[in-house]
Amino acid sequence: MKIGLLINPIAGMGGSVGLKGTDGLVEEALRRGAQPIAGERARRCMAALNIAASSVILTCSGEMGEDAVVRNSQRYEVVYSFEGRSTGEDTKNACNRFLEEEIELLLFCGGDGTARDVYRVIERKIPLLGIPAGVKMHSAVFAISPKSAAKIVQLFVEGKVDVRDAEIMDTDEDAYRRNELRMKVFGYARTPYEPVLVQQGKSLFQTVSEERAKEEIAKFACEFMRDGSLYILGAGTTIHKIAEWLGLGEEKTLLGVDAVKEGKLVGKDLNEQELLHLLETEREPKAKILVSPIGAQGFILGRGNQQLSAKVIEKVGVENVIVLATPHKLSETPFLLVDTGSEELDEQLRGYMSVVSGYRMAQRKEVRNG
Repeated sequence: MKIGLLINPIAGMGGSVGLKGTDGLVEEALRRGAQPIAGERARRCMAALNIAASSVILTCSGEMGEDAVVRNSQRYEVVYSFEGRSTGEDTKNACNRFLEEEIELLLFCGGDGTARDVYRVIERKIPLLGIPAGVKMHSAVFAISPKSAAKIVQLFVEGKVDVRDAEIMDTDEDAYRRNELRMKVFGYARTPYEPVLVQQGKSLFQTVSEERAKEEIAKFACEFMRDGSLYILGAGTTIHKIAEWLGLGEEKTLLGVDAVKEGKLVGKDLNEQELLHLLETEREPKAKILVSPIGAQGFILGRGNQQLSAKVIEKVGVENVIVLATPHKLSETPFLLVDTGSEELDEQLRGYMSVVSGYRMAQRKEVRNG
């Protein structure tokens, strides 16, 4: 079987530095100290991949693919070469080469922007599967982790997995950076599907009962946040409701990471380094992180909040990560997912966690990694 492998080397670089994306902002991400992550994510997938010797991986030169497979045992062949920094045009040109080579599955590493570039060429001709490496991944073509992607590829090669339609999502980048989430379906790709290994598309829950539940959660949060700790607030409408109850609704970013202490905003739209500096300068190193799962997907860490990096979480302590979610969202979310970039930390977060779901109410929910 011929399997295509394509990596977007710049995918995800904007996450930890608080850019909410990397498209068009590579230089700014580098200026802020961002480091490439996609290559390492792809290498993890390739290291875990165990497929028949009769299969071959067709890939691109250098950091667009070859670097991730050269040290592994899989047979591979470079069918597309590029020079300098890769672009979206390289992605599309590589996809055309893959089609000429008649591959049967395309494995790509990136985020929603990469998924759209791939889909523009591949459309529904062959199945696609994403190794998650972007800042925001709302499309349903992504595995929940690099290892999960490897497992799905193995099942696909063995003929043990179904192929289904999956949404490719288009997010308005400019609106996203203004803290407005505007999404539409870009297209429907075919993707190998194993329910516990592939993420669901993002859902938005906006009903009267949902708003009431968020109010109850916010009321309770405002009570326990009086303990003098530094509270790092993640993204989303549930967390934003807490800021509204604190009188900080105009200041809290909807899609960024902010910090509050004793009812006052002490950091806005913070990146990883700013969070680490804030934690270092706290007189009393008491801090907690508040996060809410992405609707339907279930991710609490590793999607859209990469500012909350493994270093930040380890500094705060996994026992000080507090999850909040409405009962309806929890009912639509089989389990919570984490993908922090650190396998050791993901393992520490596994197990059952109490999720604040109302006023002085909590539900137990299982946390899984890939």
